[in-house]
Amino acid sequence: MKEKISIIGAGKVGTTLAMRVAENNLGDVFLLDIDKSLTRGKVLDLQDSLAILNCSSKIKCCEEDREIKDSHIIVITAGFFRQPNMSRENLLDKNKEIVKEIVPKIKKHSPQAIIIIITNPLDIMTYLAYKLSSFPRQRVIGMSGVLDSGRFCSLVAEELNLSPVNIKSIILGMHSDLMLPLLRYTTVCGVPISQLLSNNKIEELIKKTKNRGGEIVSCLGSSAYYSPSAAAFLMLKAIINDEAMVMPACVYLDGEYGLKDICLGVPVKVGRKGAEKIIDLGLNGEEKRLLNESAEKVRKGIEIIENFYITHFKRRLKCVM
Repeated sequence: MKEKISIIGAGKVGTTLAMRVAENNLGDVFLLDIDKSLTRGKVLDLQDSLAILNCSSKIKCCEEDREIKDSHIIVITAGFFRQPNMSRENLLDKNKEIVKEIVPKIKKHSPQAIIIIITNPLDIMTYLAYKLSSFPRQRVIGMSGVLDSGRFCSLVAEELNLSPVNIKSIILGMHSDLMLPLLRYTTVCGVPISQLLSNNKIEELIKKTKNRGGEIVSCLGSSAYYSPSAAAFLMLKAIINDEAMVMPACVYLDGEYGLKDICLGVPVKVGRKGAEKIIDLGLNGEEKRLLNESAEKVRKGIEIIENFYITHFKRRLKCVM
């Protein structure tokens, strides 16, 4: 019996991820979106493509929330996407309402599921999903560092005229311009990047990595979807196949890296149970400073959410009284 993977949000990221999962026979996909007609049309098209490619996995359009029942993994891609001259943080007010509506449904219908968050601003939405679900922290994971590291590796490979498979890197911190590439762990066939590129060139590539999402948005008029879906697929594969793969991902921290009560990108071992172990790399002074700077920006977003819900709760309480 194939794994049940539900994807909430039938936009470009969600449908591209559904296609990747089904074409690789990773599991059966259940696609849920508020726009039922659009979702059904996409699912019909995807089903025809699977028949052409002789894939055994199934893709189904969910007509009701309860059809995500007993999912092993649920990926949240639903939300407003970035537009030109917009940061990920600009999406906070609108997307917090979407995540607030989705997570209780997941908790009701699939209380044992692993949740993967793609909705931006990713670190803050991961924190919100963790708090709303009350799931163990290993079962609420944000897709961030996998994408950011992939973008950096792509740019390094292009600069060196090499295949990206030769490049390994880890990027920590917030999924924003405060992401932290760890150059000590960035290698080309095992050779440190510092031996192959000048400091100026490395800084240039880091800047390009930080701006990559915005560059794509300015060209497309909307957010990227091929690379985010690829990053989410890698995480799904590691979970379903119990690969125990170490990758950077956004998880809830409870003292690791000197940080508590926050979700942030760090290296984790991903396997059957989700983010099974947080890997502490032992950062130097400058790396800790930069990671803390990233954490502070996430905390500001968390404070906005917490203040909103405290005010909302008080208003509801007054109405009841």
